[in-house]
Amino acid sequence: MALPVAFFALFFAYPVSAIVARGLKDGGRWQFARVGEVLGDERIGHVLWFTTWQALASTALTLVLALPGAYVFARFDFPGKQLLRAVVTVPFVLPTVVVGSAFLALLGRGGLLDELWGMRLDTTVWAILLAHVFFNYAVVVRTVGGLWAQLDPRQEEAARVLGAGRFAAWRRVTLPALAPAVAAAALMVFLFTFTSFGVVQILGGPRYATLEVEIYQQTARLLDLPTAAVLTLVQFVAVAVLLGVHARTVRRRETALKLVDAAQTSRRPQGPAQWALLASVLAVVALLILVPLVVLVLRSFDGPDGYGLAFYRALASADDNGGTFVVAPLEAIGNSLAYALAATGIAIVVGGLAAAALTRRAGRLVRGFDALLMLPLGTSAVTVGFGFLITLDEPPLDLRSSWILVPLAQALVGVPFVVRIMLPVLRAVDARLREAAAVLGASPLRAWREVDLPLVGRALAVAAGFAFAVSLGEFGATVFIARPDNPTLPVAVARLLGRPGELNYGQAMALSTILMLVCAAALLVLERVRTDRSGEF
Repeated sequence: MALPVAFFALFFAYPVSAIVARGLKDGGRWQFARVGEVLGDERIGHVLWFTTWQALASTALTLVLALPGAYVFARFDFPGKQLLRAVVTVPFVLPTVVVGSAFLALLGRGGLLDELWGMRLDTTVWAILLAHVFFNYAVVVRTVGGLWAQLDPRQEEAARVLGAGRFAAWRRVTLPALAPAVAAAALMVFLFTFTSFGVVQILGGPRYATLEVEIYQQTARLLDLPTAAVLTLVQFVAVAVLLGVHARTVRRRETALKLVDAAQTSRRPQGPAQWALLASVLAVVALLILVPLVVLVLRSFDGPDGYGLAFYRALASADDNGGTFVVAPLEAIGNSLAYALAATGIAIVVGGLAAAALTRRAGRLVRGFDALLMLPLGTSAVTVGFGFLITLDEPPLDLRSSWILVPLAQALVGVPFVVRIMLPVLRAVDARLREAAAVLGASPLRAWREVDLPLVGRALAVAAGFAFAVSLGEFGATVFIARPDNPTLPVAVARLLGRPGELNYGQAMALSTILMLVCAAALLVLERVRTDRSGEF
């Protein structure tokens, strides 16, 4: 636990507490009366209410639409499965401002829905909910499906032999085994929607604002650090309470599972019902995931002189951007890949050590740290970014001019993914296997390598993929610390979208398309990674 604790304290707790203290301290004294003033504001009350209920609605809608997809990807084998799994994950790494613009083109004035049926949803909460499902569909599919694919189907078949119906067998055998993964996925979706920023800002307009949007407005526009600090504390406390309840619930429901090689559980659909389920999941993916991505690609080619590569050619020169960039926007691709690889390595080491330590159930302090590791997902990225700037500016931690600062900020978001994806599988490993290895003379390291690693190899690959994908698309904190001569792809896209003109908008769409293709290629390679095929574990 030493490395995870040090990483969390140094690069999360310290920057966040420093920025909150700067907002709530005046002349060295705490101004706690400001908390009551802010929370008593009627407008802030409406923001808190909308933030909560839209996050709950988004989480419920995502689970309803994505759980069938998790089952299909876990149990069915069909042509193009690996490619489709990578495509489903792509939306998760796209900058929120880009996805908001894509949905605006679909649901707003002159969009596809307006042209076909004369309807607009860009000023309604439905546009926000659909965009949130678009973002988080892959979270449920990969988190739940990763464990579902390794559950031995013979356990459910045995229940049916003993007289249980299909639904009863699933409810009594499979559902309890999946509960930790479902809870982890629901928690991640809720946290992402609870802290939603770009989607709400673009699609909600002035009518809707989440807590994250309000923190940004108070910090960057109104320069009201005391109000922003109070809202950050509210967000922090709400997420901490939620994580505490979740940790207690999951610990009560986790049991030892019999895990098998995922290749043994996947088969072609059989019967009309299974083919209909596959068709319905493919239809949801096509309408919810592919259509916005296709619109994004088409806009990147739709230049002033018709369809062509004008926007892509403009990316190769900084002179074509009116002073928006110090270097050519195309250099952001290499920067993003380098940062994402470094962030993934950090997240795997820190998150892997934390997950391994948490499986030992070593007291309340360690179990509490399980929930604390999720706090970066529920804390304002604006707060984290500003915190980095005001705390990591003095020796021996003067990192403002160091390249490692960006990967550290990205890894903060990647570590919770690694922990939450690996923890249910690690806890499902029968401890008697480790004990048997120890009796036969294996050291703790060799027992972990020979027993745990083959069982959790798939989860580790999924965790690495998510950490890499999240790092590619991280924007909230990176925008404050990325150097002008080393922008990432999301930062470059945001800069282009922030400037008027058709050329800037087209280049933003072109960069977003490149980001989408890079991520799809990386995830497709990840899908080819396989765990040990030695047979049943």
